[in-house]
Amino acid sequence: MIEFDVEVDATGLNCPLPLLRLKKALVGMASGDIVKVIATDPAAHLDVGVYADQAGHQIIEFVRKSDIQVFYIRKK
Repeated sequence: MIEFDVEVDATGLNCPLPLLRLKKALVGMASGDIVKVIATDPAAHLDVGVYADQAGHQIIEFVRKSDIQVFYIRKK
């Protein structure tokens, strides 16, 4: 179990809302903090992955269970 500082529940939301919720959460976080994002949008892994790479954040873990995707992301 990964410990996290903030949780973003984006279940039921479609693109681009999960990514926008993630960005909003990161604004209030300190460098090194971890955010857990829960999403059901099938394309979320693409959006979150590209954003994390471009912004320099680190995806610590990505888990897909059925139609739920869970990301643990460390803020740069």
